Amino acid sequence: MKIIGGPSSQALACRVAAGLNIVPTIADFIRFPDNEQYVQIKESVQDEEVVLIQSTTTDSDLIALLQLLDACESAKKITVVIPYMGYARQDKKFKDGEAISARAMARTVTAANLNKIYTINLHEKSILNYFSHPAEDLDASKLIAEYAASLGLERPLLIAPDKGVRDMVKNMAAGLNLDWDVFDKTRLAGDQVVMADKKMDIEGRDVIIVDDMIATGGTMAEAVSILDKNGARDVYVACIHPVLTRNAVLRLSNAGVKDIMATDTIEKVQSRISTAPIIVDALRK
Repeated sequence: MKIIGGPSSQALACRVAAGLNIVPTIADFIRFPDNEQYVQIKESVQDEEVVLIQSTTTDSDLIALLQLLDACESAKKITVVIPYMGYARQDKKFKDGEAISARAMARTVTAANLNKIYTINLHEKSILNYFSHPAEDLDASKLIAEYAASLGLERPLLIAPDKGVRDMVKNMAAGLNLDWDVFDKTRLAGDQVVMADKKMDIEGRDVIIVDDMIATGGTMAEAVSILDKNGARDVYVACIHPVLTRNAVLRLSNAGVKDIMATDTIEKVQSRISTAPIIVDALRK
């Protein structure tokens, strides 16, 4: 088996390869003077089983994945792992004339020898139906729960910032016998949110707000201020996908967040929880 990491998932590809006792295959990623991308796999993949690991965080990351797929045309079988799938948040049409961006992106990921596609904590599982090949969504939430439980926090409490991730947080807490709760959030527009000042048992406790994704940090910052006002000891935030755009990290820091914990579906400074174990398990199966 050949493990090849795209430009946005180099570290994760190395961790997956290590978990399978395989040396990762090197690929070159170069830009021409006109800014077009160039990809070259440095080893032969003819008649090999190939695993491509590449988050499509940006448009150019998607192009790199498509180029890798084409470069592996002689492979026996290709498995694609997309830890973070860009454009997945628009999974339905809200106005006439709109593109269903998730569908448009999924339809591009195809090849005659493509066997299976893995994603991690998609915004909506229904997006899997847009792919032209068998696709499965892996759940990394248990990795965050295990990491949080290992920190020795004071009576830790997991909190979902809204009902959208309620079930995820509930399952995380149940697996490790942790307490959990959920905020009531209303989104006004963009990153403007209003959160109900809900009374919870947080006095003197360490609280971890968990979401599937942190983008601008607006939701989290509002939640942190409420928790601080209600006597939380320390407040942490955790997410699977650390998009962390614009001034999100500063915004959270100014709100009083003790630390930001995230996985490596997007490789950032905060990505200290690796999703390699769940990818390795899926590939072994």
